[in-house]
Amino acid sequence: MLNPQASVLWAKSGEDQGHPLLAHMLDVAAVAEAILELGPATTHLHLAVQFGLSVETAPRWLATLAGLHDVGKAIPGFQAKWEQGQSLAKAQGLTFTSTSLRCDRHDWASTAILEEWLPGRTGADVIWCQQVAGAVGAHHGYPLTQKEIGNGLSMCEESVWLQARQALLDTYWKVLSPPGDITTDELALPAINWLAGLTSIADWIGSNTDWFPVGIRRDELREHYLHAKQLAHQALTAIGWLPFSPLLAEPVPLDRQLGLMLAADKPVMPRALQRQGIGLLEASQGPALLLVEAPMGEGKTELAFMAHLHLQRTLGHRGFYLALPTQATGNALFARARQFMDAFAHGPTPDLQLIHGGAARQEMMEALKEVWGEDGKQSEGVEAARWFSRRKRPLIAPYGVGTIDQALFSVLNVKHHFVRLWGLANRVVVLDEVHAYDTYTEGLIEALLCWLKGLGCSVILMSATLPTKRRDGLLKAWRVEPAVLPELAYPRLVLADDRGLSWDDKIESRMMEPVRLAGCGTTPEDLLCVALDALTHGGCGAIIVNTVERAQQLYSLLKVKAPEEFTLLLFHARFPADERAQREAAVLSTFGKEGKRPARALLVATQVVEQSLDIDFDFLLSDLAPVDLLLQRVGRLHRHQRPHRPESHHQPVLTVAGLLPGSLPDLATTRWRFVYDPYLLAMTWVHLLSETNLQLPMDIDRLVQAVYGDGDLPATVEEALRQYIEEVSYATHLATLQHQRQLARNIAIRADADPGTVYSDKPRGYEEGEGEDKGLINSTRLGKPSVTVIPLFISDNGGALAPDAEPFDLKVPLSTELACLLCARQLSLSNQTLVKAVKSQPKVRAFAESPLLRYSYPLFLDREGRAQLDGGLWVQFDRELGLIYQNKE
Repeated sequence: MLNPQASVLWAKSGEDQGHPLLAHMLDVAAVAEAILELGPATTHLHLAVQFGLSVETAPRWLATLAGLHDVGKAIPGFQAKWEQGQSLAKAQGLTFTSTSLRCDRHDWASTAILEEWLPGRTGADVIWCQQVAGAVGAHHGYPLTQKEIGNGLSMCEESVWLQARQALLDTYWKVLSPPGDITTDELALPAINWLAGLTSIADWIGSNTDWFPVGIRRDELREHYLHAKQLAHQALTAIGWLPFSPLLAEPVPLDRQLGLMLAADKPVMPRALQRQGIGLLEASQGPALLLVEAPMGEGKTELAFMAHLHLQRTLGHRGFYLALPTQATGNALFARARQFMDAFAHGPTPDLQLIHGGAARQEMMEALKEVWGEDGKQSEGVEAARWFSRRKRPLIAPYGVGTIDQALFSVLNVKHHFVRLWGLANRVVVLDEVHAYDTYTEGLIEALLCWLKGLGCSVILMSATLPTKRRDGLLKAWRVEPAVLPELAYPRLVLADDRGLSWDDKIESRMMEPVRLAGCGTTPEDLLCVALDALTHGGCGAIIVNTVERAQQLYSLLKVKAPEEFTLLLFHARFPADERAQREAAVLSTFGKEGKRPARALLVATQVVEQSLDIDFDFLLSDLAPVDLLLQRVGRLHRHQRPHRPESHHQPVLTVAGLLPGSLPDLATTRWRFVYDPYLLAMTWVHLLSETNLQLPMDIDRLVQAVYGDGDLPATVEEALRQYIEEVSYATHLATLQHQRQLARNIAIRADADPGTVYSDKPRGYEEGEGEDKGLINSTRLGKPSVTVIPLFISDNGGALAPDAEPFDLKVPLSTELACLLCARQLSLSNQTLVKAVKSQPKVRAFAESPLLRYSYPLFLDREGRAQLDGGLWVQFDRELGLIYQNKE
């Protein structure tokens, strides 16, 4: 029987009835235990070791700890927030002095209470108890500071509150009765953050009054808890949270696996890379890191899927997260992942989610839409809805595809970063195109690898090739010493596991056709000339340029001068999300493997087609770019076996703008230096100038190591250019690398750091695009700040999605359907004049009160699609060209 004073303490307020604090704590514990019951046994084993618990007792213990998160609501400052609840408390003799009301942060209070109470109840070491208290007290988003914890309880609080809390905690602990003893004195940081993540997720689900009706729902508290467990399982089923079941329970020959994932009628013989990669994993011990360096088209993605099947079957990994460099590559791989899941899923299809900033255009999950906040304004509901919408849910769901940025936020001190870590724990994490990032992001990736190892993950790293220094940095982050590696031939596989390092570089690789290398001038007219000449002989080609403005200009020229009966497509990142998706689909249907290939077609695009899109061109033109990225672009040239290519395009040709003898192209007027490192551009130009043909895959590693390594310049380089490269651009290059490495060290949270001090020099911040008005922005990539906008055609009657569409009132909350339609139009922009102008606009209620739109901004356009912004910038939305910038005096 609960003490009368403890029985009136409330956790959730409502107009007619509140939800008792004890009931809420038991509900959240029930959700946490249900989540663990649905997970793989390996999760329990890993956590049992981390927390000093037995495998059998770990789920109940961890659930019990998670349910303690809101005990800090048993303070006068919080209980006074709801007038009806305060009256009931006063009637039971609980007092509310003016001084005691000053402390009202229940998360601070929870941590302070538990630091004192847990050691006496658990028998665990004081440090262990403090770490657990900090983990469950962080459920509002950030680990707490010692100052916050110290201010959690009022010094003037009367003893009646201590008695009520003691009764509440004693009753709660008696109901759950976690068995067994704790055998460790201290927790590692990954375990602490894992518990913090579990607590937040369980709290969000357990706070949903649709699933957990208010009040004590059974006469006996133990019966209440057992019933809460039933409700928790029903809630998880409603979300789509299924019991763990490996996609492949028994070994299946690789040729059958490959046939299934490719939807072939019969088994498909795996490539050497795939056979030997799985062979390395079959001999591995414990969670592993597999580094795959191989040319384009060798089946790296299929190897990653096969690796997941093996690792999940043998180690019990609960799913995978496929992390890609861009939204476009994430969209492309999602379709392949869906096909893979459909081929191997048995019973209900496991939850597979697409995640990146643009994925919120998908329908918002309906289940978590109403949660009372502590002030009755659903503040917690908005937070839960954001996480359980499709924008972030793949970090919790067992299977997800998206950008690497969403994973990298887990190592930054952004709100609920530990929920991301919880979601990544015990999964196979695939990082594709790991060569595609600057030194800053590379530093964050290395920090992420250290976390993933501590969370019991396996990792697959994939790249066409890596500079040796970059490869060594990734292996060191996994806590292995790369110095033991010999000089490895290309392609190569390197495995790091509990035994150390092993490798295989005797891998047969498909020899590609020699690619003839040509050069042309740097102006759009120069590229136009070469492209039109190539098109006179028919075929499908592409021009990949380095900036959106250049792509728009080139496309406009081609519209005027292109021949009849000619397909012309434009694809870049400055289209709204839904139109960008349509253009991506058009690119795939025109140039993809199963596309309806026109007699003559040309794609003008930016880097969005550089990676992961399975498209094929007869000829290719490109702006100068660092050699590894140029080679990625070459991977789209004669990618598919086509017996009927136009005769003039039988030999693949890459034409690079600026690759002409004489002098290095002007990197300023072309604006290439603002996109890529001038040193890498110069080194690429120097090393490619002497090449007439590219023989892939052999030349890939040779050229990348030449450009990124410390080798000498060719003797043919003129003295003035040599001096520019070696003394000017190289010095700037090194300074940039050092600066970016230091920035990454400064901002990343280290998994192996001291839990007591790890956050002391990591200020709290927000993800880019979320909460800019609240302080520090943490970014996963360096560059200018960006803003997410939704173009709206404005009139006296409100905003509209199109000039002739029905306007809607921006001063009232939006329906879910309309919010999803608006979210489908989102567009990320980094023009600094636009960013400043948009962010200085007055807040719009329709956006501010929507979980999907609260971090987006309307871009108000007139009926012609134009807007004049402060700072002399005009923008125009053109349905063909996308968003155009024009500076006008």
